[in-house]
Amino acid sequence: MKKTRIHPWPIRLTHWINAFGMVCMFMSGWGIYNASPLFSFSFPRDFTVGGWLGGALAWHFAVMWLLVINGLIYVFYGLFTRHFKRDFLPVTPTAVKRDMLDALRFRLKHEKGVYNAVQRLMYWLVLAAGVLIVLTGLAIWKPIQLQELTAVFGGYDFARYVHFAAMAFIGAFVVVHLALVLMVPKTLMPMITGGSRGIESGKVEHD
Repeated sequence: MKKTRIHPWPIRLTHWINAFGMVCMFMSGWGIYNASPLFSFSFPRDFTVGGWLGGALAWHFAVMWLLVINGLIYVFYGLFTRHFKRDFLPVTPTAVKRDMLDALRFRLKHEKGVYNAVQRLMYWLVLAAGVLIVLTGLAIWKPIQLQELTAVFGGYDFARYVHFAAMAFIGAFVVVHLALVLMVPKTLMPMITGGSRGIESGKVEHD
């Protein structure tokens, strides 16, 4: 029987680099936010890194480049290997509605290595949020040099709100993602070992 990896090593590597990077970006971003809050709350100091505004900015900019490079590798890999087309398409309103209702009724079937319509939609949305958070981050970082980009987002102040909203969406995605892993823990090992899937029968085996 012919077998294929559920998660090839480039997917696993970029996934775990992204996981590390996102933790650093959240914590450093919260430190930056605390220096000039947008809303009437601040994040607990224990959940931030950098110690002060300058340190938080240093962390944020350093890890930003790691995530941008990692993200580009993932996107190019997804395009050239047809990972996006094979695993994240199609996404139709009918399928999303069906799988959402099944999930709410706890009737949604799960096959390792196969994304349901809701997961496919969420992955596309979080990729879009990733692009948005990079663009707004650049607009906030260099509002004079990139004033045209900053203007697209309604100016510096409004760009901060858009940046925060994109961060909040990505954070919500991470929370839901982790909750699903806890609910279906057997999905974790393939992201570590790669796992294998029999193409003819659809049977999934672990290495």
